[in-house]
Amino acid sequence: MSVMVQEAVSRGKTRVVGRDVIHRWEGNPIISLEDIPFRCNTVFNAAAVKVHNQYVLLIRVEDPRGRSIFAIARSEDGYRFVVDPEPAMTPTNEEPFATYEACGIEDPRITPMDDTYYIMYTAYSHYGPRLALARTDDFENFERIALISEPVNKDGALFPRKIKDRYVRFDRPSVGSSGNIWISYSDDLVNWGGSEVVMTTRSDHWDCSRIGASAPPIETERGWLEIYHGVKEAAAGPLYRLGAAMLDLEDPTRVLGRAAIPILTPREYYERVGDIGNVVFSCGAILEEQTREVKMYYGAADTCICVGTAKLDALIQRCFEQEDSA
Repeated sequence: MSVMVQEAVSRGKTRVVGRDVIHRWEGNPIISLEDIPFRCNTVFNAAAVKVHNQYVLLIRVEDPRGRSIFAIARSEDGYRFVVDPEPAMTPTNEEPFATYEACGIEDPRITPMDDTYYIMYTAYSHYGPRLALARTDDFENFERIALISEPVNKDGALFPRKIKDRYVRFDRPSVGSSGNIWISYSDDLVNWGGSEVVMTTRSDHWDCSRIGASAPPIETERGWLEIYHGVKEAAAGPLYRLGAAMLDLEDPTRVLGRAAIPILTPREYYERVGDIGNVVFSCGAILEEQTREVKMYYGAADTCICVGTAKLDALIQRCFEQEDSA
């Protein structure tokens, strides 16, 4: 009998409820406002990558005037991070980016490819959100490549390799308050097309209002593992949870399996209470090759950053389960 079950039985319960496949680190949150060494209002989400055995997070924070900017945090173990003393990227004054970053830069995702780290992020302005792409080789210097979508589009995540000689990305064009996950292709990372919808909301599930890509897809022997976020509009406001899906390696428009229940849902105080309550939102996950464990970094209540872990096989299995087996 597991410790969780023993504790439940000792409290007079016969079944453990509310378990998530993602195990929260007991030291969460890992980064809060107090950990940022320069003035800012709040901490949101973080892209994640491993660089020469060092864990690097690219964090979205809100500056004092209310715009989102990016900061870098570094760690040797993936749990205890130190934030760089100055922001890494702020809205630029150079066109054509300046016009479309006037209200901030948001929710980055990092994809390593060909010895370069590509950063897909949302440029936000009065004209709405649109996707942009930047690159870095050292996380010291950043080069903007292009604005790569029309508005209203966000939640872009670049695949870590070409498929049939083309770059591939997920994105989320919006129609009113609804949004689904689409796929697009490019020969040069600048011009994108061939777009088609891949995953849609489910009217009878936890992801009934809108969905979007979270971490960049993780390549496995069984397909692409995509961790995504889903939203359900509740009486108290939107409820953000995280799910998982498996897609075909050579044709990622083919959804092989999609989890019927979330892999992480807001339960802890730091996930339920904050600037925007009842939110868990991931922009990055790292697969530890030796242990086959996934470290998933997620924003909680738009106020702090947390980390959770799960075995890769458990996440894949969840994608093919139609009912909660707990």
